[in-house]
Amino acid sequence: MTKCPMCEKGVLKATKEKHVLFGVDLGTYPAEKCTICGEVFTDSSHMKKIEEIAKAKGIWGIGKKTKITRSGNSLAVRIPKEVANFLHLKEGQDVSLHPDQNKLVIEPS
Repeated sequence: MTKCPMCEKGVLKATKEKHVLFGVDLGTYPAEKCTICGEVFTDSSHMKKIEEIAKAKGIWGIGKKTKITRSGNSLAVRIPKEVANFLHLKEGQDVSLHPDQNKLVIEPS
């Protein structure tokens, strides 16, 4: 058995792991998972397939960084074009905004 390279306490066990990126299911693939920390390791051939599927679905590389700015007495966040396109957001569209633990959620109304 292989010792986990992350926690160095658990061992890696063969499993099948579902891969999801930005809420899009990319499939289930063979992997090894640590019995202690739960870290998952997928081999490079399967990672290449996952990347190809993410690219085909148009989600590869849409994660972006942005800055919070001030607009009057409020704070404002610019939504990058790739993210807006993926979520089908349009200028002037009504959305609902709420916290979810330590995340900010924006949903079409």
